[in-house]
Amino acid sequence: MMPVAKSGTRVLVLVAAIALLVACRQDPAQALGTLEYDRITLPAPAAERIVRIDVREGQRVAAGAPLMQLERTRTQSQLAAAQAQARQSREALQELEAGPRSEAIAQARANLSAAQAQAADAQAYYARLQPLGRQKLVAASDVDRARAAAGNAQAQVRAAQAALLELERGTRSEQIAQGESALAAAEAQAATQAVTLQKLDLVAPRAGLVDSVPYKVGDQAPVGAPLVVMLVGDAPFARVYVPEPIRADVRVGQSARVYLHGRDEALPGRVRMIRSEPTFTPYYALIGKDAARLSYLAEVQLEKDAAELPAGLPLRVEFDAEAQ
Repeated sequence: MMPVAKSGTRVLVLVAAIALLVACRQDPAQALGTLEYDRITLPAPAAERIVRIDVREGQRVAAGAPLMQLERTRTQSQLAAAQAQARQSREALQELEAGPRSEAIAQARANLSAAQAQAADAQAYYARLQPLGRQKLVAASDVDRARAAAGNAQAQVRAAQAALLELERGTRSEQIAQGESALAAAEAQAATQAVTLQKLDLVAPRAGLVDSVPYKVGDQAPVGAPLVVMLVGDAPFARVYVPEPIRADVRVGQSARVYLHGRDEALPGRVRMIRSEPTFTPYYALIGKDAARLSYLAEVQLEKDAAELPAGLPLRVEFDAEAQ
């Protein structure tokens, strides 16, 4: 009976050793999430009515393909008004740069000559009244009025001289600078309206899949509302939430294996992003073992052979022990 007892002891020891090895073996770090694509949202550039939709949800489109058209009438009118304002500002600047016309200068010279003649007449009349006033042959008020008229005529002469000098010297540099600024502002406004008009014809900025078209023909979405949502990129990525206990073992660039629900074969991937801030419960509200409830959002980029997989599939990601 003794050999049988020793054999049974060996079996028990062997079973215990195997159990210990299994218990000591660590499962690979893993996280749960969903399959996602990069999304592009095309917002409404203006609050205009939708007049045409060229795509449907789930359709693949190439870059530059037409997606939707909005009503253009009001924006076209605004563009025409802005272009007219730009032309007016441009012509005003050209007028400033050309300076005064020769006819205006000739008119100013004629006005100066007329003012000088009136001043000479007023001064002569005052000179004649002065001796008569001293002899009390005319009233003192008449002499005063003649003196004031002569002074006023001299002032008119100086004003005419200044007006002529201003025309002869031409347009000031500050006025030209103001004209240039006004033209630049008008042209910028016209360019803005032209861009807005162009955006009323929505086109695909990148090749991808039309994921959502929230509005229908005849709807008038507010400015900034999403008109078309696209899924783009050569391949999808896994968006997962990394538990706090394994956060220190996950790094950007680390290779990983992605398991989709219902598929046994793993898809290779690589960690492209992991947040430094926890998601869900804030870290400062947790103590002790509760810290294990923290999760960190991460993204694992898949390869091109996964490009046909639909978005939203549940998945599990296992992270390799070392970065590749």
